[in-house]
Amino acid sequence: MDEFELYDIKVSIAEINGNCTCDHTVGDYFEMKGGKIHLPAGQPFCVYAMQSAIPLLPAKQRPTHPNDWMSTDARITCPDPYCGLIMLIARTQKRVLKHSETSATPLE
Repeated sequence: MDEFELYDIKVSIAEINGNCTCDHTVGDYFEMKGGKIHLPAGQPFCVYAMQSAIPLLPAKQRPTHPNDWMSTDARITCPDPYCGLIMLIARTQKRVLKHSETSATPLE
């Protein structure tokens, strides 16, 4: 059996404490399902803000111990210090994936 579980992730804008020049509003979001990013139709998302979240998403997708900081810490910020954009990473639901559909390396 080559199945495993990952959480789907929603990254949403929780606060704007500065001057966001990308016209974001609180509640804008993107989602990660499996290894793919999804945006709502017609809603752009700043690539610079997104890139600050992306390195954390593979770890946030995986089940973690309740005491692990990855289980509890969920706020990240845009790298632009004047923007003041605060994003929240939330696990939404578990998804079952297959190794054979996500990796070119066969299981032994």
